[in-house]
Amino acid sequence: MIGIGPNTNAVLEILFSRHDISMITGNHDEAILAILKGDEHPLSHSHAKEHHQWIAHHMNKNFIPKLERLPRAIKKTMNGHAVLFTHYHMEKNKLNKPISQDPFSKIVKPSLENVTKLFKGYEESLICFGHHHPIHLFKSEKTIYLNPGSLGCNTRAVAPYSIVNIEQDKIEVRLEEVAYDNVNFLASYERLQVPDRDFILKVFHGNQSYL
Repeated sequence: MIGIGPNTNAVLEILFSRHDISMITGNHDEAILAILKGDEHPLSHSHAKEHHQWIAHHMNKNFIPKLERLPRAIKKTMNGHAVLFTHYHMEKNKLNKPISQDPFSKIVKPSLENVTKLFKGYEESLICFGHHHPIHLFKSEKTIYLNPGSLGCNTRAVAPYSIVNIEQDKIEVRLEEVAYDNVNFLASYERLQVPDRDFILKVFHGNQSYL
């Protein structure tokens, strides 16, 4: 929700104004909250620390308690199917570790074999996650692993998403995307002199043109 790009307050205003969605925290959300609360920033995110500090400085502080109340994971039972929503895999002994101790597991390349090994021991019928920006849709004998892809951190001007239909006898997943104009957003990095903008535009936005 926060962590890459200059539109943090606008995004959070939209999200927290709604009452029909559920949200969980991710690594960038928690790293920026650590800065705002004076806690230790994760060394693994040192490459983004200046950017995180800039976002923390500009973020509306009224959002802090709202973000702090969000969980890291949501578990639901829907039509008899156990469903897990999490930013990414965490070892069970790290579920309550602070972000400075890197609770999220190391990213693995998208494949059925890799995500099955990653979530070994999980019994859910559907596991939805993010963190890694490419789309994941893999199905084993007992579990569907779904990551619809990153909305903002994309190499194209599209917002990927998925529609999931959960019935008693089956789970159906459809991947979708909608194109949008992101030129003004990308140009705002330079206009606002966002720290590490060259690195962010290259790594997180695929050097998309905004001229």
